[in-house]
Amino acid sequence: MPLFEFQRYHPDHAFQSLGAEKIFDQLSQHLLEHGEHLLRYLQRLPQEDQYLIEQLMRAGYLDKDEHGRLIVTVQGLRRIAQKALQELFLTERRDAPGRHETSWRGTGEVQPEETRPYQFGDSLSLIVPHETLKNALRRQAQEFHRLGPHRQLHLAEQDFVVTETYHASQCATIVLLDMSGSMGRAGKFFQAKRVALALRELVRQRYPEDHLEVIGFYTFTTPLPDRALLLAAPKEVSIFDSRVFLRFPMDNPPQRAPEHFTNIQAALRVARERLRRTGYANRQIVCITDGEPTAHLEGRDIVLLYPPSEKTARCTIEEAVRCQLEGIHVSTVALIDDPFYFGLTRFVQRLAAACRGIAVYCSADNLASGVLESFHAGRRVRRTWGR
Repeated sequence: MPLFEFQRYHPDHAFQSLGAEKIFDQLSQHLLEHGEHLLRYLQRLPQEDQYLIEQLMRAGYLDKDEHGRLIVTVQGLRRIAQKALQELFLTERRDAPGRHETSWRGTGEVQPEETRPYQFGDSLSLIVPHETLKNALRRQAQEFHRLGPHRQLHLAEQDFVVTETYHASQCATIVLLDMSGSMGRAGKFFQAKRVALALRELVRQRYPEDHLEVIGFYTFTTPLPDRALLLAAPKEVSIFDSRVFLRFPMDNPPQRAPEHFTNIQAALRVARERLRRTGYANRQIVCITDGEPTAHLEGRDIVLLYPPSEKTARCTIEEAVRCQLEGIHVSTVALIDDPFYFGLTRFVQRLAAACRGIAVYCSADNLASGVLESFHAGRRVRRTWGR
């Protein structure tokens, strides 16, 4: 159970009252890191500190369920996601010219319009006036020698130019989030949760027609809607043997089945089946993991193998190939916290080569850019409208 400390007010210290937003923003960092432990801790605050909870409840960030337990409201979830999006994916400070959109004006990249000649049926709202007038002037300048000067400017059909339009494709994305025991080290799961929340908010704001789900995987798999994602935590390590071989039925697992293993194959299978039901033509999987697979499925059995085995790796890669054969783009983001851990790098390379996907290697601090690159690579399908 993590410990939390609050600095109490002292008469000798300068006191500055914080609004509910500031209090919740500070609290949200601990929520991302400790999840449900923090909510249980807040319920046990002394009576003299209960005003903090009441203030957050009046502001609409916290509430109580039918059992009297504290929960984060939808408003609180959106604020955490929006703050994560702003911190991870949006650029607010001016820096050297780059690819991120900002509100600054100055040296940067000019985006020229793509135009083409007008065709029958094109919308008049797509006409580019300056290109159209330039074509008319050029044509009449050529006709000057044959017909003499014109008193009025006449537009002909061949003068009109319209802006080229593209069909923006919808995309269904499933983010697979590693919840195995090793993700609790070095702040990896904390950063992964922030990135998943920010990506979900990015889709809501910028790609509202898209479909995005987050699925956590460990020995088993579980869907992670907004509130479950915020409170999720890595599974505690329950076996410390140097070598492990366990097999049990998936439909009737033992009561104390170890949950801290990495079952990427099961996660890919669940994601493939859920994407098939969405009906989207463009589908992708973004898998965030920090280790090689140590669990796989054999029929209706789950097999746990440690150290990572070739059999588990082969079963996982075969499942990724099935995704590729169904038209699903697979990106794997590997969290590398040990530069001498080559097993994960080799496995991710094999998986990407087999399913013609993308492999991204990064640290926890750079996870946001790796996930964003994978997300856009999987949905970047531009087709000219009508062609």
